Formats: sequence, C-alpha cells, structure tokens
Amino acid sequence: MMWRWILLITLALLPSINSSSVDNYYCEDDNCYDLLGITRDATKAEVKRAFRAVAGKTHPDRFQDPEEKEEAETRFKKIATAHDILRDEEVRADYDYMLDHPDEFYLNFYRAWRRRNYPNVDVRIVIAMTITLISGVQYYNGWSKFNEAIKFFSATPKYRNHALEIARQEGLINNVADKKKLKGMTKQQAKEEEERIIRKVIEDKMDIRGVYAKPTVYDLLWVQLVMFPIWMGQYGAWHVRWVYRFWWRKEEYGDEEKLYIIRKKMDISSGQFEALDDEEHQSFLDQKLWLPAPFKIWKDEKDQQIRIKQATSGRYKSYRRYLKKNGPGRMYFDDS
Repeated sequence: MMWRWILLITLALLPSINSSSVDNYYCEDDNCYDLLGITRDATKAEVKRAFRAVAGKTHPDRFQDPEEKEEAETRFKKIATAHDILRDEEVRADYDYMLDHPDEFYLNFYRAWRRRNYPNVDVRIVIAMTITLISGVQYYNGWSKFNEAIKFFSATPKYRNHALEIARQEGLINNVADKKKLKGMTKQQAKEEEERIIRKVIEDKMDIRGVYAKPTVYDLLWVQLVMFPIWMGQYGAWHVRWVYRFWWRKEEYGDEEKLYIIRKKMDISSGQFEALDDEEHQSFLDQKLWLPAPFKIWKDEKDQQIRIKQATSGRYKSYRRYLKKNGPGRMYFDDS
C-alpha cells in the first residue's frame, strides 16, 4: 500500500512542477548569460571579468533613490546568482542542459533542486558514515540474536536444569529451601537473581555457534574492511597449501578438510555449518559424505524426507489444492 500513496503524492505534485519552477532555481525569468552580457562559450575568467564589470554598474550603493535602490538590489542578486551558476562547471552544465532541453523540466527541476538542497559533501565522510551505520546495525543485530539464543536455552528445561546444576556445583546458587541465601530478598527478587545466574552460566558454558554466536568485533564492517587484506593473504596461503598437499602430493584429507568439503557440497555458510553440533559433524564423517557417491545417497534421502514432510503438512496440502484449482500465480505488466 505504501507505494500507492507515494505514487498518488507524486502525481499530485507533478502539475506544480513546470519550466518556471526550474527557472526559480537559476536566474528566474532572465538568462544567466544575458545578465552578465556574455555568450555560452565564455571561459571562467571571462565570466569573472563580466561579473565585475556589470556589478560595478548595478551595485545598490550607486543609487540614492529608494525605489531605484530596491530595483538595483533585486537585479544585483540575479547577477550574483548568475555568476555563482556560471563559474561552477557542474552547475553550469546542468543549466546549459536545461537551456538545450526545456521540455525535460522534471529532470531539470530535480537537478536544480538537488544542487540547492544538497550541497557538495565530501564523499569520504558519506562512506565513513555509511560504514559506521552498517557496523552499528551489525552490532545491534548480533547481540539481539545472541540474547534470543540465551533466552531460548534459559526457557528450555533440558538446558535450564543443566545450568542450575552447574550453578549449584560452583556455589553460585543454592536451593530455594536455603533461607540464609534468600534472607532479605522477596520471592520476586530471588526469582530474578536465579534467572540472572542461569543466563550467566549459559552464556559462559554453552557453546553457541553460527549466526546466534556471541558477537565479536570481527563481525563489524569497519573491522572486516581493515582486516580484509590480512584475511585475503591468509586465504591465499591456505589455498596454496591445499593445492600443494592434496593436489600435488596427494595427501589424505584430515577431519577438518573433510568437513570443509562436506560444507561446500551442502552449499551452506560457515556459520550455519558451525551451528550444527559435534555429533552431527561426526555423523557426516562416519557416512563419508566428502566422497561424491555417499553424498549423493545422503542428499537423495534428505530430499525424500523433505518431500514426505511437505506432503503431510496441512499448509502445503492447502497450497497444492490452491495450485490445482487456480494454477500458479502470475505477474505481468499491461503494455497497452
């Protein structure tokens, strides 16, 4: 719905944009070149000399009569504007384009409006601010996902009970029946303290991997850009060692190399693969999934399991019935 409102607002504003609207951003009804008495071939030096000559004759200080002085001030502002436009190569190019293509007033209006409302900004500042903004979003998103994982494990009985047991073994928390520990605390305060300790134990002891892992500075774009040359060098050295060991010398793969090949075959990211537990990694090794034939068998079985799961899913059945009745959805543009 948002795009419809944008379209309606745009259409409502379009009638108010015309050639005079563009002129207001330049020399209004006058031609900037005519105001300075020069041609379009004039150089920057000629523009400067023409401005000095015209300004000397039309400067408001030369007039004593109030009406003449007011008219001179208005004209002098136009002359100064013409000088500012014609001495700037980019603005002058936009102005010349407007003179040559007066019918393209929407484009001309945008260019003129952009020049006035968005003055030149150092592109390095813009890039730095963009990278900083992205890094801030990454930082917030990383901690948000990590806290989401901690909240999940804290609410799961299996992990919660294990964390409680560790906390008791380390003397971080006592049984609820221990009155000395709870002395001076309300029931709600005791519950909150227990919850805090459980979360702390899970944070310290739980091996959370993948996208839900505890964020580090290396997850931030600023650090990644700084470290990129180093990482590229490390990757190049790693690739050279791989070619030398396994292509040239025909060495046997170790478990680390086998898991790397398996992850590549599965076409998943390093974070997704690391999120799997060690038992699943060992299962991949036991099935020898780094080899083409065993991996194909495993992949076919997984695909079959997904198809069976989808076939028994109520939502998927409804979707299939919809397709059977209405056919696949289509999107097209009316070119008429």
